[in-house]
Amino acid sequence: MGMYLNSKAPYEMYKKVIQNPYFIDKSLLLTELIPSFDSINCYCCITRPRRFGKTVMANMIGAFFGKTDRKDRIFDNLAISRKPEYKSHLNRHDVIYIDFSRAPKGCKNYAQYIARIENGVIEDLIAAYSDCSLSKEDSIWDALHKIYEQTDGKFLFVLDEWDAVFHMPFISRKEQQEYLLFLKWLLKDQSYVEFVYMTGVLPIAKYSSGSELNMFAEYDMATSEKFSEYFGFSDIEVDCLYEIYQKKEMIPKFSREELRIWYDGYYTTTGLQLYNPRSVVLALTDNQLRNYWTSSGPYDELFYYVRHDIEDVRDDLILLVSGERISTDIGQFSAASMEINTKEQIYSAMVVYGLLTYECGEVLIPNKELMDKFNELLLSKDSLGYVYNLAKKSEQMIQATIAGDTKIMEEILQFAHDTEAPILSYNNEVELSAIINLCYLSARNKYWVEREDKAGKGFVDFIFYPKHKNGDCIILELKIDSTPEEAIAQIKSKNYALRENWGKNPNIPDGYWL
Repeated sequence: MGMYLNSKAPYEMYKKVIQNPYFIDKSLLLTELIPSFDSINCYCCITRPRRFGKTVMANMIGAFFGKTDRKDRIFDNLAISRKPEYKSHLNRHDVIYIDFSRAPKGCKNYAQYIARIENGVIEDLIAAYSDCSLSKEDSIWDALHKIYEQTDGKFLFVLDEWDAVFHMPFISRKEQQEYLLFLKWLLKDQSYVEFVYMTGVLPIAKYSSGSELNMFAEYDMATSEKFSEYFGFSDIEVDCLYEIYQKKEMIPKFSREELRIWYDGYYTTTGLQLYNPRSVVLALTDNQLRNYWTSSGPYDELFYYVRHDIEDVRDDLILLVSGERISTDIGQFSAASMEINTKEQIYSAMVVYGLLTYECGEVLIPNKELMDKFNELLLSKDSLGYVYNLAKKSEQMIQATIAGDTKIMEEILQFAHDTEAPILSYNNEVELSAIINLCYLSARNKYWVEREDKAGKGFVDFIFYPKHKNGDCIILELKIDSTPEEAIAQIKSKNYALRENWGKNPNIPDGYWL
């Protein structure tokens, strides 16, 4: 065993995951990979946003297939153990596991970075195959070829965070191409390759303009059906975890519905909605709902993508934070490219990174965790122009509304009109609602803001449900070419304010209003 060849690390890391009380068994992924071993289809690349279980699955694959001296047999109680492939593949393969996000101490250039990998793999091979006349001067592919020729031995590769090098500041564009050639020489058309499992955030097609890595079949969340159920948590899986949470915590601090509001909403191409798994597990573990996932990476990149086309995108941002969907095309996107030229490319990038989700030709903000990040963006970036200016007025707007100060409210609405916002159309209810949403953006800190909600004998345009028991419920009725008196009469005649109607909306946590 070595640092790369049949390493103990994947086994130990996956063992820790299994021991977590909020563990979901995804081991049947293994049964879908095995048929591709030693075939023309032995190259698999699965891409997902950060924190969607990519490394967990990579560790599971390394732990299951890699030869190990561990005796605790952590897979015996998982679903894979009931399959016929179990005994014939468990710990029967030579696995080379490389985590490309790791770099040597004090790494300052690509030569140091790739040398750590090359030297480490060669050292492992020399130690394991001392009879094959290997040399430290051999390339990895030459050493592996020697082993294959002399022993018929083949290798299973697990390559995690394959795209990490494209985010390292010390690696140039030219060196990125050298890295692609490194992967090509290591993997493509090599007789010693039994199977390659590669994972990352960004699609291969982004970087490989030629044929360097065209042997891979790629599977992403937005456009590929296969493997969808293995990354992210389904409703049924979260139901199971929530039952464990209720038994484990003496005082559970949030409802099952609140968990859905915060972390659900990522669509797969099959229409399945998924939860962000890391956020769910941490919320249950901490007994607290808060922003976990977006604090785990450099999420100023949210604004990085928006600023490439500020004129077009900022109008759509208002609709997005209002809960609307934006029609767009997304394809194979080059997410880390500095050359983002269209709105479609911006949205494609945001889907790749999990900042938006995609369904049926439309993008949308998936859940409260991400909605809060978008709200923060609107309130903090003055380059967003009128969007920023209206958002900053929103705290004043909610205070004026609670105080019944119609003069201030009128001034803010007049300010919205005077901005001549391109989105503002008084004969378009969706766009008018979006502007109202923007004017009340700060209200989301203290209210569940619901649009077109069931109340009384009809549907009210906006209801602001207070998050605290002593708060005031606010009802907004929008009218075009009508008088305030007509709006008030409708609120009264349809009994929008009846308290017994509160909480009927499935987006409002059970019992919080009582």
